[in-house]
Amino acid sequence: MLGLWTLTDQTIRSTLETSARRAIDVDLAGLADIYATSGREELERRIADRLAITPRDGSAPHYMLADATGRRIAGDIHQWPQLDPAISESGAIRVGEGTGAYARATRLAPNLQLLVARETSDNGALRRHVAVAFLGGGALFVLLVGALGKSAAGRLHWRIQRLNNAFRDSDDERLTAMTPRRRTDEIDELTEHSAAALARQKRLVEAYRDTSDQIAHEIRTPLTHLDGRLTRALAADPGDIVAARLLEGRADIKRLVAMLESLLDIAASKARQGDRHGLKRFNLSEMVTRICELYADSAEESGHMFAWDIAPGVLFDGEEMQLTQLVTNLLDNALKYVPKGGTIRLSLGQGPVLTVEDDGPGIAEADREKIFRRFYRSRGEASDSPGSGLGLALARAIAERHDLTIALLPSARGARFVVKEQGT
Repeated sequence: MLGLWTLTDQTIRSTLETSARRAIDVDLAGLADIYATSGREELERRIADRLAITPRDGSAPHYMLADATGRRIAGDIHQWPQLDPAISESGAIRVGEGTGAYARATRLAPNLQLLVARETSDNGALRRHVAVAFLGGGALFVLLVGALGKSAAGRLHWRIQRLNNAFRDSDDERLTAMTPRRRTDEIDELTEHSAAALARQKRLVEAYRDTSDQIAHEIRTPLTHLDGRLTRALAADPGDIVAARLLEGRADIKRLVAMLESLLDIAASKARQGDRHGLKRFNLSEMVTRICELYADSAEESGHMFAWDIAPGVLFDGEEMQLTQLVTNLLDNALKYVPKGGTIRLSLGQGPVLTVEDDGPGIAEADREKIFRRFYRSRGEASDSPGSGLGLALARAIAERHDLTIALLPSARGARFVVKEQGT
């Protein structure tokens, strides 16, 4: 609107100036004809008559009749400008205290010259009327465009919000509601494809869960039966050698069941990575404090020094059971590898930032990322040592499910695990 007004204003100025120039030429020709037919006295009278009339458009005329030396004879201009009457020169001049005007000079006789001018600094009411029209019309246009834009943006926001809600909570009712009855644009097409993809993903996840539960049941049941048989065999008071083998068998069964549950937990956490459904805000400080109080007795029994520093009021959106497992896995890992008499420290700060560090033997730099792989055992770790190599893998899967990162950072001595939000 501003650009259009500027163009229009310049066009009006140019048109009015052109009109003024033509009016000057016509006026000058008329006065020259009066002088030729009626003489100088009639010309002076006609100039006085014209000066007595003020035009309605405000473009007042100005005249000067002078002798060959520029001395004024008649008119309201008192000083001859730098215009040559011999060649009817025209140009911009100043009238009075500085009013701009366009003028043309001509020679009427060897000792008589005439100057006709019209003001150009004020182009009259026309420009003011056009300015008011542009101001009112522009304001109305802006309001109309703003209203239409707000309406379109609101509808677009609602459509995008419906997509986001479906991704956050893809229940059957929401997926059915977001499917458009007919396509009108690319967003409807995107909504339709998204609903189909979410429904397909939901079916795959449900099929995976059903299959996983079935496999877990089919494996856990015979192992449980086998453990019961071994228990009954131990109750029959077998010999020491047989009893020792039976106890080893029960330990293997328990390790297999724990491994199976860990694998299922890892798979479930990875499948729900980025899914915020089911996450609730809870006090992480209170949860970690309870865990530390429980592990204080275990550390004392195993001959370890255990210290913790927990900032109060750390709140977090997550599944409390899973995050409890993450913390306990890190502490179990430290108690397992730190020799007797070593120190384990846990700290929790805002962010949240959870740190578990120790002064144990540490982990080789080449293994700092590999330890988070499933079933990975470091080269210095005995193959018959307790554990299945799934604890840290499960901890990372739980962290990623909650948009957290877990990493083994360099430290002067021992290992230092840090869990924090992604991007911090």
